[in-house]
Amino acid sequence: MKSSIMDDPKKKEITKKRHFSFRINIFFFVTFLLFSVLIVRLAILQFVQAKDLKAAENTNTNQTNKIAPIRGNIYDSTKSPLAYTIPVQSLFFRIEPGQDKDANIDLAKRIERDIFDKAKPNTVSPTAEEIVLAMDLGYDINKKPVKDPSYYSVPRRIKADLSNAEIAFLLEHRDEFKGLEVTEESIRTYEVEDDKTTIATQLVGYTNAFSTETAKKIYKDNPNSEEYLSNENVGFDGIERMYQDELRGKNGSKKYPVNAAMKIIGRAEVTAPIKGNNLYLSINKDVQKATEKMLHDHIQYLRSPSNANDAYLKYGVKASSGFAVAMEVDTGRVITMANYPDYDANAWTGGMATATYKEIETYIQNGTITTAKAKYPDAKENAKHPSSIVFMGSTIKPLSVLIGLKEKLFTAGQTYYDTGTFTFGRDGNSAISNSDRHAYGSLNASSAIEVSSNTYMSAMVGIPFWNKFGRENAKVTAKWAEYLAKFGMGVQTGSGLPGEYAGSNDFIKNAEKDSYQSAMVYASWGQNEKTTTLQLAQYTATLASRGKRMKPQFVEEIRDYQGNLVKTIEPEVLDDSSKEFSQADWNTIIHGMKSGAQGIDELPFNVARKTGTSTQDVAGGRVENAVLIAFAPVENPKLAVAVVVPEGGFGRYGASPIAAKIFEAYDAAYGGVLTKLGGGKRPW
Repeated sequence: MKSSIMDDPKKKEITKKRHFSFRINIFFFVTFLLFSVLIVRLAILQFVQAKDLKAAENTNTNQTNKIAPIRGNIYDSTKSPLAYTIPVQSLFFRIEPGQDKDANIDLAKRIERDIFDKAKPNTVSPTAEEIVLAMDLGYDINKKPVKDPSYYSVPRRIKADLSNAEIAFLLEHRDEFKGLEVTEESIRTYEVEDDKTTIATQLVGYTNAFSTETAKKIYKDNPNSEEYLSNENVGFDGIERMYQDELRGKNGSKKYPVNAAMKIIGRAEVTAPIKGNNLYLSINKDVQKATEKMLHDHIQYLRSPSNANDAYLKYGVKASSGFAVAMEVDTGRVITMANYPDYDANAWTGGMATATYKEIETYIQNGTITTAKAKYPDAKENAKHPSSIVFMGSTIKPLSVLIGLKEKLFTAGQTYYDTGTFTFGRDGNSAISNSDRHAYGSLNASSAIEVSSNTYMSAMVGIPFWNKFGRENAKVTAKWAEYLAKFGMGVQTGSGLPGEYAGSNDFIKNAEKDSYQSAMVYASWGQNEKTTTLQLAQYTATLASRGKRMKPQFVEEIRDYQGNLVKTIEPEVLDDSSKEFSQADWNTIIHGMKSGAQGIDELPFNVARKTGTSTQDVAGGRVENAVLIAFAPVENPKLAVAVVVPEGGFGRYGASPIAAKIFEAYDAAYGGVLTKLGGGKRPW
């Protein structure tokens, strides 16, 4: 019975239909479910993810921006900082193609109103007008064209060194200010003293924006300048410029993913920059500070109205500037290089105000190597005063005598009777005289240097030299210049400082104006050659070493930011003429370097020195510049000093006290080295 049922064809057919119907229902249910999932997914893509997917579809590149490195520090020889870099947070604006003018101008106004005004920072903040210009949009706040914008990919700095309140406000409202970003960068800072000026200001130099036309000219031939960023600061003068490549370091980068419309669509990938190397200078901070203070104090003393009636000090009452350099004889290391007036180099940070620049523009440059002078009310008054480049005056006399001895124009013991005046010229109508027409009587080579006899130099060096080397032709000039160059006059010192002046020789000009004979007479006692203070210091060191002209060195070591030694700067001899002159001749001139010099005679060691009064004609008439060269100790020379005080009068009073202070400060800073080397004060 049971078997018959299972074999019933109709029942089998019914069972098959039921199974088929069930499978069909399952199939349609699964199909419906799949279509439902697909529709939901399409809806999500269309309405939720469409914007992101569209941007992702258009992504085809990365945009890379360079990050300027942190500049290396500058230290003195005692490792005290003179210039260093501090990290700050700065506000930048990123311009992108197609931005609306009205929206950008409105953003600038909101930055001023909602960020700077509400945060109330202690620092000065830019106005909306200045913000628009800083954005580099190609137009000002009134939509008037000003210049074509720089590359779109370069962020524009709106303000450096944000206050904590400004940073907090920006972080809190970051979504309200599109296109703005806060980025860490560095600011150059210079060590400031109590008098509100920086140390060795003109030597250390300063930095300014690479975007300026001046910077482009300075670095046009520097292959590394291709890596510089328009918004970074580079060295403009002094050590900052001379060692730009060492101080700068290497760029980092920020790589942004961008779409075809150059819109940033993701987080940046940052590669940190490499910090620049640190410099350790030969400058000693304590000696430098003492020199700067003495320049200031002594010039104020010279200007005292009470000196107007003094027989000697009255010639220095108009002194307004001063320059001093001290250089080690055996190494060429420059221990101090001081300018007066100086200024606070931090005024360059963030851009110097026009009023500040106008106030200091005449002495921004380093007056020990090029032209500088104090500030005067106007151009007419300015023309009445000399610059830092002055005639050598009597400081040339040791060399004049040395040349005369070398050329056998006279002997060391040969005497000359000084009557106070000397006549020369074809008809004997030209005459020169000593200071105050003083007659010194019988003189030899050494005593002529000591009393600073103009007549001796003219009669025993000037005229005989002119006779020996061609009289009225350029051979005289060439031979004289050849000798001077061996001691650093008329040529650059080799220091490498940017803008260094090689001095000038007015020999040809004076010869054409009068005669070669007249020019040679004046050259013999220093009224033809104009020099820088650094040249005088190098010349003095060459005399002290008896003929070795050393390259002035300002940097002792270069180390990386981790303190590892990169390079040691070794002493360098530029010229060695020591064997061209006999030891007896050297002894003769050094024995004569005993000019009266205030302050120097009180030092506990012997100092060879030559004071001078450099006479110069300016628009206001004839002025007397105080000059001095000196080295110590005589027995074992270690330090050479040169001082120039334009309109300072006699070198004995206008320059010598400054030099004495430098020797004193150096001896104190280096453990009494001058006193020890000299073996105490004794006749020489």
